[in-house]
Formats: sequence, structure tokens, C-alpha cells
Amino acid sequence: MSAPPASPPPPVGESLLQAVKGLVKELPALISDRLELLALELQRARNAMVQIVMLVVAAAILGVTAWLALWCGVAAWLVSLGLAWPLSLLAVLALNLIAAWVAIARVRSLVPRLGLPATRRHLSFSLKPQSFAGSPTAPHHDSVSPAPANDVAPTAR
Repeated sequence: MSAPPASPPPPVGESLLQAVKGLVKELPALISDRLELLALELQRARNAMVQIVMLVVAAAILGVTAWLALWCGVAAWLVSLGLAWPLSLLAVLALNLIAAWVAIARVRSLVPRLGLPATRRHLSFSLKPQSFAGSPTAPHHDSVSPAPANDVAPTAR
């Protein structure tokens, strides 16, 4: 038996046109599926965020409770060593105020970084006239000056 004669392949222009038509026909369904997936994931993310916030609040309450219990224990220990209650409470207060001062000083040293100073310097326009690339005065990427130390490494003030 002989094979039936094969039909000639459709011209390239027609098959491309059919592919584009098929794509245009399927595009709304593709977009709809993607949007539904996005909506479902955003819902899961919202639920996870609510749980995270609740757990962080609970952890903060438990941490503060533990901190208070620790310092009550320190005060009681100081009293057991013969120190009067007012002096032991004053010692606990002084230690906590010193720790708070150190934390606030560190926060104040970090605040300038919130303004992204290195990025702002890099993206700002220079008032100096720039020369063309290849000229002897053109800046080279290898000769970039380092950023100031307070933008790179943490420092306490």
C-alpha cells in the first residue's frame, strides 16, 4: 500500500498568523490566572503578616516580663548582700539608664544612614564640568575615592 499524498505545509505567514491569533485568544485566560494567583498569594501573605505581628507583640511582652524579673532578681540579690532596698533599686535604675543611653547613642549614629548618603552622592549631579571619555582629565572607575568611614562601618558616638 502506498501512503496517501501528504498535504503541503501551510505557508509560513499563515502559520505565524494562526499562532498570533491563538496567543491573543489565550492571553485573557493567562492574565486572569496570573491575577488569581497574585490575589491568593497576597491573601496568604496578609494572613502570615498578621500572625507575625501578633507573635512579635507576644515575644515583646514576654521579653519585657523577663527583663523585669531579671532586674527584680538583681535588686533582691543586692538586698541579700546587705544593700538597702532604695539603693538596690537606684543601682538597677542607673544600670538601665546607662544601657538606654548607649542604645539611643547608637540609634543616633545610625540615623544618617536612613537617607542613603552613598547612593545620593553617587546619583547626584556634579557641578564640576565633566570632560569626555578618553581625555586625560576624564575620571576613571578605578580611581573612585572611598566613602567616608561613617557610611561604611558602624561607629558608636
